Formats: sequence, structure tokens, C-alpha cells
Amino acid sequence: MSSALFARLRELNLPTGDYAIFGSGPLAVRGLIESSDDLDVVCRRRAWEYVQTLGVVEYLADYDVSIVSLDDGRLTFGDRWGIGDFDVDQLIDEAEILDELPFVPLRHVIRYKQLRNSAKDRAHLESIARYQKTGG
Repeated sequence: MSSALFARLRELNLPTGDYAIFGSGPLAVRGLIESSDDLDVVCRRRAWEYVQTLGVVEYLADYDVSIVSLDDGRLTFGDRWGIGDFDVDQLIDEAEILDELPFVPLRHVIRYKQLRNSAKDRAHLESIARYQKTGG
């Protein structure tokens, strides 16, 4: 994950306790994947209200989720996660602070990657399994 994306997210000063990085971000911060071109962030309450002032809200019917994309889609904020039945409050409340940012715990990332089950997701699951075997 580009450290520039993490820095950009920090610059936004989103309200603490109302957002968490999901998708591949929790893998990137741990060095489990080389990098990613984007960052997916789940938001609620004050953070969601704030990001709506920064960009245009789009509704993605295929995923039944509203999003705000910034920086040519490199940062995407959603009011819920569009794949699976994840409780946004739980994802955010259980977030782990790493590198001064909140990340959704790996157990939720594993569940998401299993549900989506693309080739990329299966490779990510293998990386997580190796990481966990080494005590990560």
C-alpha cells in the first residue's frame, strides 16, 4: 500500500471512532501484499457526513452501497460494505490502530475475502494464513 495513500487519509482528519480501513488495506499495512492503488474505508455518523462534503455521493446498485470517491478513486468511502452482511458498527468498533490509522481486524477481512473468492482474494487468503502461522 502506498504510504502516500495512508498519509492522504490522515490529512483528511476524519472523526476518530467513525471509520476504519477495510478491503486490502489491513493486508497492506502489515506488508502481506506488495501494494494497492486504492484504499477502501467504511464510515458511519460524523465521518460519513464529513466525506459527503468532500465529494459526490454515488449509489452503486450492484452492491447496494453509497460511496464517495476522492483522488480519482484512490480513496473510496462507503456507508456500508457492499459484499457480505457486515455490521459497520462492529467493523469500526473493533478496529485495530496500526500506523496511526484504524484497520478492520483480519478475521473480518478473511470472511470478506472468502465470500468474494476471486483469484486475488484466494492469494490474499494464502498470505494471511502464512502470516498467522508465523505468529502475526
